[in-house]
Parts: sequence; structure tokens; C-alpha cells
Amino acid sequence: MEYKAVIFDLWGTLVPGMFRQEYQLVLERMAASLSVPLDDFNRVWFETARERNIGVIKSIEDNMMYICEQLRAPAHYAEIRQAVGIRLDFVVQTMRPRSDAIGVLTRLKSQGFKIGLVSNCSCDTPVVWKDTPFVPFFDATVFSSSAGIMKPDPRVYLLATEQLGIQPEDCLYVGDEASQELPGAAQVGMNPVLLCVPEDEHINGVYQIDTGGWDGPVVSSLAEILALAE
Repeated sequence: MEYKAVIFDLWGTLVPGMFRQEYQLVLERMAASLSVPLDDFNRVWFETARERNIGVIKSIEDNMMYICEQLRAPAHYAEIRQAVGIRLDFVVQTMRPRSDAIGVLTRLKSQGFKIGLVSNCSCDTPVVWKDTPFVPFFDATVFSSSAGIMKPDPRVYLLATEQLGIQPEDCLYVGDEASQELPGAAQVGMNPVLLCVPEDEHINGVYQIDTGGWDGPVVSSLAEILALAE
């Protein structure tokens, strides 16, 4: 089949997944900067995950202020800014392309493919994204925190195809199967592919991903996408 576009997931796909240990260290530092108990901070942080990912909470600063409010802790500006800085620094560090990502995107672009992104993410990801090397390659980007909807909601995939000006069946969708994203892509007519990188098996990730039920195409590197797309 000839495709007109390739749409990628972000975390665990274009960039490796987040290590749980590193993520927990960041949470510890954020809690310490706000002078609140770690267990209480973690509870409210994870309780507000969906609100971050659909844009109800519009900034990490707002999230920190809400946590302070819920924990009845003083919300000092300097401490809030310190916690926000810790979080943003972490997101910047994790937004490093896989070793083959830029080469694959360059090849797809040179072949005339449209390239899109659909990411479940909090409000800080679009802020960091604009300073990454990914930007020149993408014709459409859909961040859940901006769109107000998350994968696997069919509407989030259709936002990407609308921006690209093509039909879902003309798209190859590549993801790591977090949030049941591959069945969601298939539901709207896209052609989903599971990226399962062997080197990622040692990652104790922030979010557990179950790929056992996926019976569609599987690749072990982004480079293998080229053969499928071309």
C-alpha cells in the first residue's frame, strides 16, 4: 500500500521512555522545593495527571499552586518557580531523539511524505518541543494538552489527518502502544505499527505498557519504518 503520511507518537517512540527512577527523583526535588511531604505531593501530582494531559491545568506553575493549595502549604513564588524549573529541565533532558530518529525523518521528508505527531502529554511538552530538532520535519502536531482530548479517543487522530489534509487510511501510525494508541489509530482507519526497541526492555518506565495483545505489524527500530512507508 502506498502511504502519503507517517504519524508518530512521541514518548517511547521518537524519544525513549522515561526512567521511573529518574522521574521519581524529579518528583522528590519538586516536593522538596515546595517544602511538602513527598507522599502527599506524589498523591496530588498523579491525581492531576489527566487534568495536565487534557489542558484543564494549563501550566506546571498552575499545577504547583494547586498542589500547595490542596496540601495547605504556602505558595511562595520563588519556590513555585524552582519546582517548575526542575520539571522543565527534566522534560528537556527526556526530549532527546532516538539515535535513528532524525535520519528517518530526513529520509521521509525527502521522499515527500507528510509527517505528523500525536502525543498524550502535559502542558509543558509543547513548550519544550518548539526548541527540539524535530520541529522542521513536522507538518502537523497534535498535543493532547492543547487539543483537550487524549489517545485513544478517535478525535485526536482525526485532528492530525485534518491538519495534514489527508485521509486516515493514507497514514502509517507508529507508536509504542501506550494508552492503547494502536487500536485507537486502527479504529479511525490508520495503519498502525508497534515500535518495540530491544534496548528499551531494560527501562523501568514511568508507565507500564502491555503489548501482549497486539497482533499487527511490529518493528524493532524507527529505521525499519522506511521499508514499510516506501
